Formats: sequence, C-alpha cells, structure tokens
Amino acid sequence: MSAQQAAPAPDRVVTVPNALSLLRLFGVPLFLWLALGPHADGWAVIVLAISSITDWLDGKLARLLNQTSRLGQLLDPAADRLYIVATVVALGVRDIIPWWLAGVLLGRDLVLLGFVPVLKRLGYGPALPVHFFGKAATFNLLYALPLLLLGSGSSSISHAARITGWSFAIWGTALYWYAGVLYALHVRQLVRADRSDDAAPPASPGPRGHDGPERTAREASV
Repeated sequence: MSAQQAAPAPDRVVTVPNALSLLRLFGVPLFLWLALGPHADGWAVIVLAISSITDWLDGKLARLLNQTSRLGQLLDPAADRLYIVATVVALGVRDIIPWWLAGVLLGRDLVLLGFVPVLKRLGYGPALPVHFFGKAATFNLLYALPLLLLGSGSSSISHAARITGWSFAIWGTALYWYAGVLYALHVRQLVRADRSDDAAPPASPGPRGHDGPERTAREASV
C-alpha cells in the first residue's frame, strides 16, 4: 500500500481524547501494583478492560469531535506499549509466562526504539502511523495477557482462560514481530527515498525565471 506523508495534526493539548489517554497511562502503575502487590487479579483485569474501552473511545471521539492532535497520536500508541510491557513484566515476575516469551515481546519494542532517531531526522516524528498488522497484534496481546493472568488459578474457568489466552498469545506474538518487520522495511524505504532526494540535482528554473516545480512529498510503501 502506497501512502503519502500525512499532514501534521494540530498541536492541541486539552481535548477529551487526550484526557482519556492520560487516564489510561495513570492505570499502568495501578495495574502493576494490583498484579504484583496483593495479587488482586480480578481488579487488575478490570483495569485492563477499562484501558481497552478508553482506547477505543478516545479514537472514536477524536474523529467524532474533530479533536485529533499530535499529542494524541503519541499518547495512544505509547499507552498501548506501556500496558503490554507492564503486563508482560508482571506475568514474567509471577512465572505465569516464561521469560523467553517476555524477552521476545519486549525485544521487538527495543529493536524498533532504535528507529526513533532516524524517523526524527527524516521529519516523521517519533513514530509512523500504525498499520493493520500492528493493530491486529496489539488487539491479540491485549486479550491474551489478561486471559493468561486469569488463567493462573486452578478452577475450570481459569483453565479455559489459560487455553484461550495462549491461543491469542501465539498469534499476537507472531503478528507483533511481523508488524515490526514491516515497520523496519518501511523505515528503510524512507531512508532510501531521502538519500535519493538528496542525490538528485536541483530542478532547473522554469521559463521567465520562475522556479521549477517543488519537490513532491516522499512516498513509502508498507
């Protein structure tokens, strides 16, 4: 899919979607305390459920109220990443998931973190828009991790939650890395396009001394 570089979003701060995103961020330490302190797994899962609801709601309201903003574009994916990291760490500490799986999930984000300086240099900000596979991976993991937390018990409900959670986790982990590879390829194409633009000779002046056409915006395929 070929997409032109999007116009920057307005620099709004005080919006309803941004308030919901901040509410989600405040829930991260609360979740960690519930999961690692009193082991109140039910309440911890409720925090994750509220986070998922506000995640859907802030995007819906941003479009409905025309309140998209640059800050919102940063807060929303940041909250998703923090919830995944926090849940993976909590499940790893409690031996609900093996540490190699935690390393696989966290390692992907560490690899992509290395692209942030490159994207900033190219003028794309700290991140590119999330594509379908990235959203699908996040969806699977945000379902898998709470189910695995609920599956740590010994009841029949816990057993069913554990089986379902591992199903989501397997698919989510595969999609998570596949989306990461696509993201890396996208960044590589942007770098190549930028080098091609820098190497191209300047446009010759137009007739009557007017400048030639402006350089078109960079395009990249995902």
